[in-house]
Amino acid sequence: MGNRVAREDYEWVYSDQPHADRRKEILAKYPQIKSLMGPDPRLKWVVCMMVVIQFLAFYLVKDLSWKWVLFWTYAFGSCINHSMTLAIHEVSHNTAFGNNKAMWNRYFAMFANLPIGLPYSASFKRYHLDHHRYLGGDGVDVDIPTEFEGWFFCTRFRKFVWIILQPLFYAIRPLCINPKPITQLEVTNLVVQLTFNILLYWLWGAKPVVYMLAGSMLGMGLHPISGHFIAEHYMFLKGHETYSYYGSLNLLTFNVGYHNEHHDFPSIPGRRLPMVKKIAAEYYDDLPQYTSWVKVLYDFIMDDALSPYSRIKRKLKGDVKQE
Repeated sequence: MGNRVAREDYEWVYSDQPHADRRKEILAKYPQIKSLMGPDPRLKWVVCMMVVIQFLAFYLVKDLSWKWVLFWTYAFGSCINHSMTLAIHEVSHNTAFGNNKAMWNRYFAMFANLPIGLPYSASFKRYHLDHHRYLGGDGVDVDIPTEFEGWFFCTRFRKFVWIILQPLFYAIRPLCINPKPITQLEVTNLVVQLTFNILLYWLWGAKPVVYMLAGSMLGMGLHPISGHFIAEHYMFLKGHETYSYYGSLNLLTFNVGYHNEHHDFPSIPGRRLPMVKKIAAEYYDDLPQYTSWVKVLYDFIMDDALSPYSRIKRKLKGDVKQE
């Protein structure tokens, strides 16, 4: 457990990200893919159903003993809350109400944020669009771990701890890499979420609040679904910076596993990404891919060639227009 990872820096490249060129090539060959773009009319109803399910869970756990609260927090609450974060990811691309109703999407994301307990939907939108536009961009893409993470989490045991603490690092990384002025939407998100959390405690006590907050932290830490954090962009094979996953957990995660397809066509809702792969199969079938997020986590921890430094990074050229 004490072997140090040999890598001491990111994988620096001097080429542009591959997704824009591949998107252009695919659209030239298969223009019908444009018909897949636009909002998913089912998304808002699925999200509303998930929020209601968590509200019902809040009510049910209030009378359970603490051991059962903790059991259901990890077994059920963590799955739903992680899925809700990926619903917010979907909504950040305006796939709930479309680009013409951008603010409807922002406020709907705050609604989806309620059972998560941590006010992040407004900030996520701003940073996530930068991640798409400037994938691997030095000082801009906050999905890239910090120098400290790469330097310190360099043994198997430390990588294991790092995965447990993923929610913490995703929260503080933007402040270290690319701090931005606070917006009115972020203030609104904070006030709405804190009001909801206080109301939940006042109505049903501490157990639903613990179920909610611990579910979010556990679901984004050492959890099968959280394998997607590592699977999406960590360089398991030299030269490849985005990977897709085609396993069954896509059913819980709005097809976020179709990650090459998503970066090629971020305006296509997750429900339609399998159709992109089917239409343009020759562009995706031969790319490196996964069938198990659990195996991704295991391999990342146990492979002494992998660490938080295992990311492709590039210096950005020209004007950088951030959200």
